[in-house]
Amino acid sequence: MGDINDPGLLSPGQTSLLIDQYELTMAASYHRRRINETAVFELFFRRLPPNRDWLVACGAGPTLRLVEELRFGEPELGFLRKAGFDEEFLAALAKFRFSGEVEGMPEGTLAFADEPVLRVTAPRIEAQVLETLLLNQISFQTMIATKAARLVLAAGSGEPGSGGSVLDFSPRRDHGIDAAMKAARASAIAGCAGTSNVAAAMRFGLDPVGTMAHSYVLSFPTETEAFEAFLQDQPGNAVLLVDTYDTLEGVRNAIAASRRTRVPLLGIRLDSGDLAALSREARRLLDEAGMSETRIVASGDLAEPRIAELVSEGAPIDVWGVGTDLGTSPDSPVVNGVYKLVADHREGAWRGVAKASEGKETRPGAKQVYRRVRDGEIAGDVIGLEEESIDGHPLLVPMMEAGRILQAESIEQMRARTARSLASLPAGLRRGGGRAYRVGYSPGLRESRADAVAG
Repeated sequence: MGDINDPGLLSPGQTSLLIDQYELTMAASYHRRRINETAVFELFFRRLPPNRDWLVACGAGPTLRLVEELRFGEPELGFLRKAGFDEEFLAALAKFRFSGEVEGMPEGTLAFADEPVLRVTAPRIEAQVLETLLLNQISFQTMIATKAARLVLAAGSGEPGSGGSVLDFSPRRDHGIDAAMKAARASAIAGCAGTSNVAAAMRFGLDPVGTMAHSYVLSFPTETEAFEAFLQDQPGNAVLLVDTYDTLEGVRNAIAASRRTRVPLLGIRLDSGDLAALSREARRLLDEAGMSETRIVASGDLAEPRIAELVSEGAPIDVWGVGTDLGTSPDSPVVNGVYKLVADHREGAWRGVAKASEGKETRPGAKQVYRRVRDGEIAGDVIGLEEESIDGHPLLVPMMEAGRILQAESIEQMRARTARSLASLPAGLRRGGGRAYRVGYSPGLRESRADAVAG
């Protein structure tokens, strides 16, 4: 009997069953018929989701860690035995260790429609059973990194470099524990300065951020007493939430509490109301009090368009705490990744394979993406066959070899790559409403497509 109240958290080994049933039924058939030659699968986004002109590739690091550590243990094998899988197939799964190669776009790289973000080359069964895990992890983290990058641009009037003013306040809105952890990581890669999620901060080496809630202020007889207590108890984290009662009176009380306790007021937080007007008046009050270094933090259901609007209006807000909009990406909540077989090795030769289904066509052969850059600005991509020689910088790099991760990157490296990627976007794509980015196909890929369709 299963436990319906099990929290559902999975270890890397237990992710072996984070798999759609049909992948196992196909794998069992392949095993029975000895169809397990080397095959190539590619993960890509067939089309860009609504309200998106580009994506920030994200999630490869933790996903490949799962792949490297994936095992079918006795509990998983026992469950599959009860589900009707035969002993010979189960014995093969008991020995499962991913032995293949993975190439992919490094995290923080811009990706566009139809471009392979990850390419898996492995025995067919190994590559096939990874489908759900890869799509589950890469698609979600790419969605969040893209939203976070857009928030960074919104905070900077469409210019990169403002990630330090955006904070992840999303864990209470995220869709579960794994989503909250991955949202914190993805937003950090996109440039955000910190997260309110302390578990993620500890796990990934991020900066935990946060001060007080309205309940703290309500726990004291007066707002002033609450402020003085907090400043005395948290002098290194002296940011006060000022909108529990009257916002501007709250600013005055914060100033007075700082003076009485002699604890420098690092910031005030506005969580409601007319943020443009309140931030201007709060700035005036702080400056008149000689507290020009005190920062103004805004939160409260902030979304990308509202941040852009407030920035364009010149609202003197220094830091943006974003929850729901960052963690759920409501204007574009799904990135529809697909994972498709594109080639296999039979009778000593590689064979490109492709679907011809209307609206779901694929292109055969292992591919590479080549990006041209002109004067520091990306100027067009070409998707070509891996063996072709094409002008441009190849985007897919080796990530796993013989089932082992080749290199682990730091948050700083990935954050820097994202910043460079955003800086390389044409201005129209950064601010929205620009021309669609040009992605073409190489002559070799067009010919292979024609051959596959004809065949």
